[in-house]
Amino acid sequence: MQVKLRPDERIDQLYSKDISIIQSDAVFSFSLDAVLLADFAKTTGKRIKRVVDLCSGNGAIGLFLSEKTTAHITMIEIQARLADMAQRSVQLNDLESQIDVVNDDLKNAAKYIEKDSVDAVVCNPPYFVNYETSEKNPNKYLAIARHEITTNLNQIVAVAAGLLKMNAKLFMVYRPDRLTDLLVSLRANRLEPKILQFIRPRVGADANMVLVEAIKDGKPDGLKVVADVLTYDGDDYTPQVKKMLYGTSK
Repeated sequence: MQVKLRPDERIDQLYSKDISIIQSDAVFSFSLDAVLLADFAKTTGKRIKRVVDLCSGNGAIGLFLSEKTTAHITMIEIQARLADMAQRSVQLNDLESQIDVVNDDLKNAAKYIEKDSVDAVVCNPPYFVNYETSEKNPNKYLAIARHEITTNLNQIVAVAAGLLKMNAKLFMVYRPDRLTDLLVSLRANRLEPKILQFIRPRVGADANMVLVEAIKDGKPDGLKVVADVLTYDGDDYTPQVKKMLYGTSK
């Protein structure tokens, strides 16, 4: 389907998924963390019938997941411009029967989705605490996407926990320097962390992202820290990341 683009928008392709997505450098473009989270999230299988993408931005993660799951996907995004971009990307890929986009504050998620009804929640949340002294991006869209201006970690985790069925899973990408905050919030909201995977730019570099899988009402033990993902080999992406982006490791 053809869709109307605004003057500052373009259509990009995630070749590994054969997905087209509307992007804008003036507003928002997905980055590698979205690709990593979509790859990490376990959403295949007949038991996964309902997936929710919180803080969905321009819809990248939900769109990427659409090729590996038959589940219905609901994206929730507070910013109207980003939700509109996501909706047009859904139309562009003829995915209206699988994906719906909700333009609202995630604290209102229960208005659209029944509590305790979701099989998997994915979230690429704002990473930075909104201190008064925080230096924020002058671009209001990026500022809201990156800083806890309209929501915060505890609210996101609480909403996810309320939506999930018992033994259903939350998948998040976050910053290692706030990992303690995330783990404390997860356990306080009946979500038990089960898998951590650190993302490092190169061999020997400090981790700059972490992927987390948590299960609702899971037993409080059995956490696994699995092998790291390395992003770069020299100036080129590693074969593992190339496969996520292009569908081939070459």
